[in-house]
Amino acid sequence: MSVLWFSRAIALILAAALDRIVGDPWGWPHPVQAIGQMVTWGSQSIFRLKLPPGGERSLGVILGLGIILGSGGVGWGLVRLAGIVHPAVGMGCEVVLLASCFAGRSLRRAAEDVLAPLESGDIPLARQRLALYVGRDTANLDEPEILRAVLETVSENATDGVMAPLFYALVGALSPVGSVPVALAYKAASTLDSMIGYKEAPYTYLGWFSARFEDALTWLPCRLTVFTIALLSGRPRQVWTLCRRDAPADPSPNAGWSECAYAAALGVQLGGRNIYRGQVKEKPLLGDAVVPITGDRIRQALALTRYAFLLWIVVGVSAMVAVMRWNGNLVH
Repeated sequence: MSVLWFSRAIALILAAALDRIVGDPWGWPHPVQAIGQMVTWGSQSIFRLKLPPGGERSLGVILGLGIILGSGGVGWGLVRLAGIVHPAVGMGCEVVLLASCFAGRSLRRAAEDVLAPLESGDIPLARQRLALYVGRDTANLDEPEILRAVLETVSENATDGVMAPLFYALVGALSPVGSVPVALAYKAASTLDSMIGYKEAPYTYLGWFSARFEDALTWLPCRLTVFTIALLSGRPRQVWTLCRRDAPADPSPNAGWSECAYAAALGVQLGGRNIYRGQVKEKPLLGDAVVPITGDRIRQALALTRYAFLLWIVVGVSAMVAVMRWNGNLVH
């Protein structure tokens, strides 16, 4: 048992390092691509049936649970098969699959991809690149609005793209099934939500389960992320007070909390007027505009995410070591 715990701890550390150094290289196969293809195939197949709302809801539940449980099962099977070939191959498989669940480097790369042309004065290119990462219309955004969009993306995805997958990897490491199946299952839930978890047609009924299930899965890691960011900011009471004041106004049970934690920690304000496919939407204001949003503030947000990620790794691995020692004491 101690060897198993030790192996899982090492896999988590190596996966975190791999994401930090390599990330997700463009053009390489990725588990999320396969999950996305299954979501597309499944949803299109259901739409072709032209079912009433109740039928779409029922099949939406089956689609969501099937992809979530299937992703976890495939991850578990791949690690097991690789381990049969050789323990080192099994470890390598586990590290690569785990690293693919963490989006820390991808998030940094996306932010810098927009900041680089913006800081050189090429606003049209910055708008063009921003459109690759956000759902809002970017064609007419000025520099402050581009910066706000980048920071909102960084702060929201810090939870569901970085911290929540790590949370479930740690939960899995402390469970019989291991990190990969649990982290991949969460990644599948997040992918389902991003692809079909909309209130608007045609996903109103098909995606309602995926949206609500992902919200439920993200609720606890989101609050733990807010707590961690508040501690790292050095002003935990102020950050928590602002989050309690502003975050509940956001329609998402998690995104508003995540964005508000970063806004409060950095002394900036997020939210406001956005345009999606020509439709204006007013999002609640989050935090106080003590200072303007700048490229340096966005990089500070990325640093906060990095420090929070490292802190959770240290705490998680320490918990695994404590469990190993406890089991050792029980044996003796």
